[in-house]
Amino acid sequence: MSSHHIVRDDQEPALIIANGAPCSEELLGQLLEWSPFVIVLDSAIERVLKLNIKVDVLLGDFDRGFNAQHYLKKQYPLEIVHTPDQDKTDLEKAFDYLIEKGHKAVNVIWATGRRADHTLNNITNIVRYRDYLKIVILDDHSKIFLLPKHFQKWYPKDSIISLMPIGEVTGIHSDNLFYPLENDTLTIGFRSGSSNHAKEDGLVTINHEKGDLILIESLD
Repeated sequence: MSSHHIVRDDQEPALIIANGAPCSEELLGQLLEWSPFVIVLDSAIERVLKLNIKVDVLLGDFDRGFNAQHYLKKQYPLEIVHTPDQDKTDLEKAFDYLIEKGHKAVNVIWATGRRADHTLNNITNIVRYRDYLKIVILDDHSKIFLLPKHFQKWYPKDSIISLMPIGEVTGIHSDNLFYPLENDTLTIGFRSGSSNHAKEDGLVTINHEKGDLILIESLD
């Protein structure tokens, strides 16, 4: 999907493949081209191997009789990371692994769709990693990431931009959005900024004073 326009950072982002709905081969190919380091959660490994993807790390709790050593025969070299802690999801444990190894950015696919509880957890849990890891969740329809206090990016006219607060977000100001925000407050469950869009071709600016604000670029 050419509409993704994935942009490189100073450090090439890692790639985590979770176990939600699959994405298009085009998006997967774009991400693999720029992601030299690939982590796969144990629940997705069979799906990934069928796509002939080179995996660097297989991570998970390996429950239900899962034989991680079996995959050493199919992928070598392969680091196997056993993470039995049940207080975190496997995706969170993958974030922890990347932080420990010094990574600064990661793209995540197959983290939406299928189970709604997993999708909500995967999106909202990126907030706790705001100070350690730049996380972008992608699928064929959306690009999702946590906004810094001051955000600016060029968008074509009518690009769909949704702002979703985690809790309450105050002091929001925008420029070049069709529905402008001027010292506004958004609160989850009461008022969000969904289905806004760029007013004209050009820079969209979004600033907020307090709280955690997620931006969703809709690509349909």
